[in-house]
Amino acid sequence: MMKIDILSIFPEMFAGVFGHSILKKAEDKQAVSYNVVNFREYADNRHQTVDDYPYGGGAGMVLKPQPIFDAVAHIVDKAEVKKTRVILMCPQGERYTQKKAEELSREEHLIFICGHYEGYDERIREHLITDEISIGDYVLTGGELGAMVVVDSVVRLLPGVLGSEESHIKDSFSTGLLEHPHYTRPADFRGMKVPDTLLSGNHRLIEEWRIKESLRRTHTRRPDLFEEIELPKEHQKWLNEIKKQKE
Repeated sequence: MMKIDILSIFPEMFAGVFGHSILKKAEDKQAVSYNVVNFREYADNRHQTVDDYPYGGGAGMVLKPQPIFDAVAHIVDKAEVKKTRVILMCPQGERYTQKKAEELSREEHLIFICGHYEGYDERIREHLITDEISIGDYVLTGGELGAMVVVDSVVRLLPGVLGSEESHIKDSFSTGLLEHPHYTRPADFRGMKVPDTLLSGNHRLIEEWRIKESLRRTHTRRPDLFEEIELPKEHQKWLNEIKKQKE
């Protein structure tokens, strides 16, 4: 079972997210356990202060190292696992990708640190964390929403969580490409028809159609993804044909 601990001064934000849908089902199946900790509880002062003014002056407040270091140490001690990934949610971090989600899904224990205010004391970054993650080039009021995004993308990859193991294998980005279009009943909806190939029952043609449409969609929306993958010769041939059709 994967253990996920989250450090936040607003733990109540996670109740609705972890208590519903796939994340809740994953916990019910004992694929994962969640533990949200208010790191104010680890502050070494009677007011439970976790932030202070920055040295050198400037706007905003900075999260102090002591509560976070002590909280992580206590959690790791209690977890009794061989390895823990301590993840700092921060706009300065590594851009989050499906590849990173797959990497994290193979871990036994994840700790997410969600900050607020102006930022973190740099010693947290330098001496405590193993990963620093950003979900995009923008700034949120805190790391909680980002942590929810990462947890959702990781948990759905755990064995047995989704109904079909193929559900995530062919997701957008898992193959390096964007996913092909999907259709369901009715075959004709107000004159808008499902492609004939998908109704043919010919599995070879259907799979070929899906690959071509995946290539087409990636070429149209995210051509930059082709720089990171090496296509099989036949798929490259299909892509070249798609490019010619666009000219």
